[in-house]
Amino acid sequence: MTQKSRGFQKFWQELKRRKVFKVVAMYAGTAFIILQLVDIIAQPLQLPTWTMTLVIVLLCIGFIIALLMSWIYDITPEGIKKTESIETVKKRKSRLVPAKRGFKASDIIIVAMGVVIVILLYPKVFKRDTLEVIRSSGQISVAVMPFQNMTNDTIWNIWQNGIQNELITSLTNSEELKVRQTESINSLIQSKGLTNYASITPSVASTLSQKLDANVFIYGSIKQSGSTIRLNAQLVDSKTEEAYKSFQIDGTAENILHITDSLSAMVNNFLIITILKKEVSPAFYQFLGSTKSPDALRNFISGQKAFSRSDFPTAIKFYLRSIAADSNFFFPYIQIFWAYRNQGLTEQPVNVLTEESNKWCIKIYEKKDLMSMPQKNLADWIYAVCFGSPYEAIKYLRQTLELDDQSPDVYSDIGTTYQLLHQYDKAIPEYEKALGIYNKWRVKPFWSKNYTRLGNAYHLTGQYKKERLLYKKAEQDFPDNPDIIDRQSILSFTEGDTVAGNRYLEKSISIRKDNSESPADIATSVASIFSSAGILDKAEEYFRQALSFEPDNTLRMNNLAYFLIDNDRNINEGLELTAKALELSPDNVVSLDYKGWGLYKKGRYEEALKVLEKGWNLRHRYSIYYHIDEVKKAVAK
Repeated sequence: MTQKSRGFQKFWQELKRRKVFKVVAMYAGTAFIILQLVDIIAQPLQLPTWTMTLVIVLLCIGFIIALLMSWIYDITPEGIKKTESIETVKKRKSRLVPAKRGFKASDIIIVAMGVVIVILLYPKVFKRDTLEVIRSSGQISVAVMPFQNMTNDTIWNIWQNGIQNELITSLTNSEELKVRQTESINSLIQSKGLTNYASITPSVASTLSQKLDANVFIYGSIKQSGSTIRLNAQLVDSKTEEAYKSFQIDGTAENILHITDSLSAMVNNFLIITILKKEVSPAFYQFLGSTKSPDALRNFISGQKAFSRSDFPTAIKFYLRSIAADSNFFFPYIQIFWAYRNQGLTEQPVNVLTEESNKWCIKIYEKKDLMSMPQKNLADWIYAVCFGSPYEAIKYLRQTLELDDQSPDVYSDIGTTYQLLHQYDKAIPEYEKALGIYNKWRVKPFWSKNYTRLGNAYHLTGQYKKERLLYKKAEQDFPDNPDIIDRQSILSFTEGDTVAGNRYLEKSISIRKDNSESPADIATSVASIFSSAGILDKAEEYFRQALSFEPDNTLRMNNLAYFLIDNDRNINEGLELTAKALELSPDNVVSLDYKGWGLYKKGRYEEALKVLEKGWNLRHRYSIYYHIDEVKKAVAK
């Protein structure tokens, strides 16, 4: 044996003698339990999103300390003592009579810890959601067993295979499903000597399905009561024999083909919707139960993807198709409202988009009697957004949370309302709760604004360390997202790191060019970065550049006008720009908002209040509400 290998062997023996491995095992078990407990209590106690990160860092530091302490010290009945050298131990052992080793307290602790870890792991590893398997699959493979004749009338024996064949034919038409064909199934049944279909129990069907490599099987029966025929079917997991869903439909012997078609549609729709759900954020699951139409859900998902990219016109087209497939599907109505509402912040003409959003608001409200209680609260919230105050909107969102406090986007909507009222201390915890739920679900948020809005609130309250950590997580969920990169650029410039600020800025511009954004849009984005970072000369340069690209665009006029007014750089020029914008679009609520704010800055409070109230009556825009509140305070003084 070489000197090097002897040295390693000696070191290994020392690790065992000093009980380093036992300490590592106990520490790892304790750390795991602590992390699980933090994960469980974080949401109920409303702990901030960085709590888990902090706990992990502390546990890593503690691990190094525990490792060093286990090498240097021993815990003995007489207390903590420095570990003796191996020579001293050998001399003492030579004078002692060997004793039989019994159980020690540390052994009991390790066993107990193992039991606790198994209990915590079991629901997460061994008891998965029954639908999780088929949701995570690209396709579901299905085996349809012959239906069992339980009518005591042999005339129905022919329909045992007849219904099976009709179901297989119907399900085969779905691209999302992989259906085992009749010949394969029945040949396997015959090879097993199963001539009587009554002998095909769920356990037997499970074995047959696994041989056919089917995820699930359909196990059904035919029953009769008088002239009524009842078809029962169960969708069953091939491995666990656990039923996902039961289906039942009644009819008469004369319309057996019709009720078989209806049963096929029920099974088909359930399976396809189950597959499609994996493309939807869990935040929206509670709203998807109102449709059983795969076409409605498929178009809704396409609309959501467009919405998350801020491509609102495309989103609206898909949402309209979703409603055409199922007019009682509630959620597309809400998303169309918000698509028009958000589009009105960036596109022209604003008043036309406002009319469209209000029209959809009224449509939603008119369907209120057909809705569930959570949906009614959301309908009231939408109505308050259009025709009420922001505090009414918050009230209805809070009522929604009383029914389900695990709705992240409801928290986010409350946070956004507070932020538009400049109440950042109230907005931040709401945004943090939303992200906390997404973290708990281990899924990324619906869109990047879940991060950028919280980041903006952190920024405006000077919490730059939190903001930086937030963007590191945002980068993982939304890589190369220009809005997140813009926020990183703002933070870098604000902290004086111009090198990083410019690097992020160049990356954002490059991505926006690749996305075919217009030069005016890109210039506006750059101007907003410099404005938020307090680099006002540069911001003004790019706002003016955007206007030079599109000199008749009221959006560009308003952007420059508000910058000049809000930063007290040139209020008179800002008012001239709003006047020009109002000539082109007399009821433009954004122009009225900024004109009123400019008049307030000039000390013309009464005139400012009239202009702002006109804008508020045209469209309940929360920045107008905030400005009206500020003007009223000035008038009162």
